[in-house]
Amino acid sequence: MNLEQTLLSHIKNIVQSVYSVDVPLEQLSLQKTRANFEGDVTLVVFPLTKQIKANPAEIADSIGKKLCEEATIVEKYNVVQGFLNLTIKTHFWVEKLHEIYKDETFGFKKIAADAPVMMIEYSCPNTNKPLHLGHIRNNLLGWSLVKIQQANGWKVVKTNIVNDRGIHICKSMLAWQKFGNGETPQSSGKKGDHLVGDYYVRFDKEYKKQINQLIADGMDEETAKKEAPLMKEAHEMLVKWEQGDAEVIQLWKMMNGWVYEGFDATYKQLGVSFDKVYYESDTYLVGREEVLRGLQEGIFYKREDNSIWADLSKDGLDEKLLLRSDGTSVYITQDLGTAKLRSKDYNITKMVHVVGNEQEYHFKVLAILLDKLGCPFGKSLMHFSHGMVELPNGKMKSREGTVVDADDLMAQMIDDAKKISADKVNTLPDITPGEADEIARIVGLGALKYFILKVDARKNVLFDPQESIDFNGNTGPFIQYTYARIQSILRKYDQLPDKTVNFASSSTYDPNEKELDLIRLLCDYPAVVEQAGTNFSPSTIANYVYSVACTFNSFYHDYSILNEKEIQIRDFRVLLSTCTARIIASAMDLLGIEVPQRM
Repeated sequence: MNLEQTLLSHIKNIVQSVYSVDVPLEQLSLQKTRANFEGDVTLVVFPLTKQIKANPAEIADSIGKKLCEEATIVEKYNVVQGFLNLTIKTHFWVEKLHEIYKDETFGFKKIAADAPVMMIEYSCPNTNKPLHLGHIRNNLLGWSLVKIQQANGWKVVKTNIVNDRGIHICKSMLAWQKFGNGETPQSSGKKGDHLVGDYYVRFDKEYKKQINQLIADGMDEETAKKEAPLMKEAHEMLVKWEQGDAEVIQLWKMMNGWVYEGFDATYKQLGVSFDKVYYESDTYLVGREEVLRGLQEGIFYKREDNSIWADLSKDGLDEKLLLRSDGTSVYITQDLGTAKLRSKDYNITKMVHVVGNEQEYHFKVLAILLDKLGCPFGKSLMHFSHGMVELPNGKMKSREGTVVDADDLMAQMIDDAKKISADKVNTLPDITPGEADEIARIVGLGALKYFILKVDARKNVLFDPQESIDFNGNTGPFIQYTYARIQSILRKYDQLPDKTVNFASSSTYDPNEKELDLIRLLCDYPAVVEQAGTNFSPSTIANYVYSVACTFNSFYHDYSILNEKEIQIRDFRVLLSTCTARIIASAMDLLGIEVPQRM
């Protein structure tokens, strides 16, 4: 049993023996003692007063006395009003440190063979443009949620849905036909997603020229937007695509193929992947069939113009269009189809969509519709709603080509890391150019990832590249440097002639307060991982690992490790450093962040 389980079991027995009251364990609550009070853990006594007719301070005092008598791990206690603060004996923390050292999966739950399946969907790009800064946040959040839920014992399926059909891709295709002169990724040297994105921007530029010309000729703006030849041609191309026109389909496959190659390169650099990718071109027809089934079963209804709707007024929402009067699908039709395919492919217990907060209403509707259609995970569908990434110069606009491109941003972060490391090259005189480049990659991407993930996902992020790569403060490089510092210590320790193998002598050492602070923090890791999983909160992991790095550096500043003359103390501190490095690496991995062995 862990500390909390051990203490609660004792407390339950004490309440039974002293007050003859059988208290369910779920009614007992332990929490970490506040920093301004003495103690390690605190029992909230107030709930017990409902069954025990006594003053909460008196109840706390009697439980505290009994715990000191019966629980070998409790050293002393103090009572503050209705709170019982318990101080745990030092030997318990030393034993826990050795447990951490022996358990390389400390903090993680095993994934059982019959564990429930959670599907997490993230990325969800359009094939008319490359990934941008907003996609970076979405992918990083999705990937971290996958790692965190796996650490909490879930079988997780990583999935993506690609919006590969519709007017947007037709715009890029038409612009390439008119202005491309046969340009390809090979002939231009551009990544395929960038090349297609350029033509999406080119379409918008030429389209605006036509609108302005029509307005100058006397047409009102709304009519000009509809009558512009380019837009008409794009709609004609969309109709041909839906009719299966061979030439259009061939062009569509070719240009989407370019995009997918580009996406794959970006995903690889970002460090994310997927177990299953769905495509809207495959799912929208399945969704249409689901809507027609719902109509036949009386779940939906048809209006006079033949459009199909869902009446959600009894669910506190309004009416939702599912199929247009001409039989074409809308966005939610595709999601219904995707859900149908997923329920066939996997036995999903919980479905999580990582999508920006502007889609909150959409996913409320989707969950209700899936439940009405009998989808097994309809009621458990979760929209992991996240805020946007903001920039000093305003929002990103894909059509105008003013987005912060994901590839460019990652390259810039790596380049910035190289420039910073160039000033410190003398600290690693034996470093090779290849290793220097690899460290710059790890540090640059780590800075980007940590800066985004340390913020509560629900909030908007103002991304500042310079602040993110600072080696001081709450940043990825600061934590990575702490890890690399510990690795340097361990390499030097490994060269000592009197190094130990199992740190057995350190089990009788009496740690000082700063060492105890660090041990207690390391012991919190399983609870932090569980909390991050329950709350779907990568920022919980980020804030925790930053605290670990800060606490270690405070200890390191005040106490020598390898220069400590007392062998028992030295080895204990090496043990403590080893466990700290493991927890840092583990927590950073939950954020999708690598840690370098040297910096």
